[in-house]
Amino acid sequence: MTKLSVNLNKVALLRNQRDVGYPNIIKTAEIILNAGAAGITVHPRPDERHIRRSDIPELAQFIENHDNSEIEFNIEGYPADDFIELVLKHKCHQVTLVPDEPNQRTSDHGWDVKKHHDMLKDITKTLQSQNRRVSLFLDPVPKLIEAVISIGAKRIELYTGPYAEHQIDLMDYATTALEAKKNGIEVNAGHDLSLDNLGDFIESIPDCAEVSIGHAITSDALLMGWDKAVKAYLEVIQKAQKKSGTV
Repeated sequence: MTKLSVNLNKVALLRNQRDVGYPNIIKTAEIILNAGAAGITVHPRPDERHIRRSDIPELAQFIENHDNSEIEFNIEGYPADDFIELVLKHKCHQVTLVPDEPNQRTSDHGWDVKKHHDMLKDITKTLQSQNRRVSLFLDPVPKLIEAVISIGAKRIELYTGPYAEHQIDLMDYATTALEAKKNGIEVNAGHDLSLDNLGDFIESIPDCAEVSIGHAITSDALLMGWDKAVKAYLEVIQKAQKKSGTV
């Protein structure tokens, strides 16, 4: 089944507004994982407006000590030197490289993998040599997979913002995912996925390895609580994969 990784950025953003220590990142992560999520995602930005660099060691230790050894820690970010140092110093399972500018509000496009080929290839080699799975944030364009193969990344994360905004058809995502899978590259997805659009996405790409969801699931958790919110997303994933015949 497609794994659900919950992004804690918005929880950290709320904490930072008053900086009184709550909501607590670790306690929130514990509730999320106990509800059935398969992982935790964070995106530490240079301005530390949500997740801070100081959160990373504690989260890494918490996940490493979790009773479920299959829980994964995914750290997203632009591959500047300080970011690479951070993800190599603290244990994580996956590093998702995104092409964000330092002051960018949120991720809004995938890599130009041809333009940045050599840089991404060198960084991917460095990270994978230290047992960090590398995922490249990518637009749903099948012809980009050729460059991803050359770079050596084992996964891509399809940028689903345009899908959520009805700007790009699901067929483009399905075709890109198929091209990736044909070449041994697993597919993740993330950005603006919600209870309203996740089912159709998974039904079209039932072998999607992982979805990373933050803003929408945090919004839902404010209404129904984290336990019910996580379980609602897992139910949507399971129903979509049953409809597609995957499970």
